[in-house]
Amino acid sequence: MPPSEDRVRPEVPIVRFGVRPSCPDILPPSYATPGAAGADLRAAVDEPLVLGPGERALVPTGLFLEIPQGYEGQVRARSGLALRHGLALANGVGTIDSDYRGEVGVIVVNLGQEAVTIERGDRIAQLVVARVERALFAPVEGLAASERGAGGFGSTGTA
Repeated sequence: MPPSEDRVRPEVPIVRFGVRPSCPDILPPSYATPGAAGADLRAAVDEPLVLGPGERALVPTGLFLEIPQGYEGQVRARSGLALRHGLALANGVGTIDSDYRGEVGVIVVNLGQEAVTIERGDRIAQLVVARVERALFAPVEGLAASERGAGGFGSTGTA
């Protein structure tokens, strides 16, 4: 059962969630250790999903999230899967907006040399809930000068 709002520190966001009716066996997002920044997301595939080298797929999680306004959900790769199997997120880091109410999916890609099998309940990604700011964009005739200027793509060197 989720903590009641009156017993949680005000700076800790409460993310409400629902589970697809066909996924009562899928565990909710959970932190593996007390110091973990990301909560594990699990695969809600109906049957094993085999990804060959270079293939990508949308992996369902069975979860629907209500992320508080002023926060976002960042879906990130799990380092162990990346190192051992070459499994990465096709979009780098996925963003779940606070007003999105659809099922959370994880776009994975196999960058390894061998097929990877994703089973129901496997931890496939991690969710970091982070505060975000909305910027105001102001058109100008010119930008203020900076030491870096327009240099990019390695312009600051490698050492």
